[in-house]
Amino acid sequence: MNILFDLSGKVAIVTGASKGIGEAIAELYAASGARVIVSSRKLEAVNQVVESIIKKGGQAKAVACHMGDTDDIARLVDATIAAYGTVDIVVNNAAANPIFGSIAEADGSAFDKIMNVNVKGPFELAKKSYPFMKQKKSGSIINISSIGGLRPEPGLGIYSVSKAALISLTKVMAKEWGEDNIRANVICPGLIKTKFSEALWSNDKIMHTVMKMLAIKRVGTAEEIAALALYLASDASAYSTGSVFTADGGFTL
Repeated sequence: MNILFDLSGKVAIVTGASKGIGEAIAELYAASGARVIVSSRKLEAVNQVVESIIKKGGQAKAVACHMGDTDDIARLVDATIAAYGTVDIVVNNAAANPIFGSIAEADGSAFDKIMNVNVKGPFELAKKSYPFMKQKKSGSIINISSIGGLRPEPGLGIYSVSKAALISLTKVMAKEWGEDNIRANVICPGLIKTKFSEALWSNDKIMHTVMKMLAIKRVGTAEEIAALALYLASDASAYSTGSVFTADGGFTL
């Protein structure tokens, strides 16, 4: 059974991996045998994750990358190839949401920032990784969206739009690249206890409302999303592509 989830010999890029869901995915991939490129905007933060992985016997390298910068993304792929010679798995986890409020209150610069990081960035990283996956007729792209991409969330309008676009982008990748045996799937987490979502889970009023809507009466963990990301990276999901996986405690039921 463990063979199905074995990532030995695979090379994975995980963005937004300095903390939260991205860090948990990078740690689990390394523990499962993958060589992991741990990426985020700040090199110091990802260096700490890499040190943790290496101490546990895993293989990883840190690469700083701003997912809103196309040149940075190109350098990220170049650094991956220079370090490990190929790329097998791409996890687009990095995300931005600089505003909380209605779309009427948002300005164009906030819209551009959110869309550049949450949609254009994953597009660029997947596209630049594609030739290496095509060459070996194998690859897995995992995009981290949100339940907001399925159902708009109050105060998170533009973020929800970007995550809906990411779901659509994933399906297009799956459709166009399937003949090359490159799979693309998307995970839509619900409320997960991370720094990114702290404004929500630390607010008693919001949590009172959220708990009424959860079938499983608790907030999720980053490790639970990482477990789903491991399934999608591994041969266990070899026939899954273009799929949307929710991990939200039943919030969207």
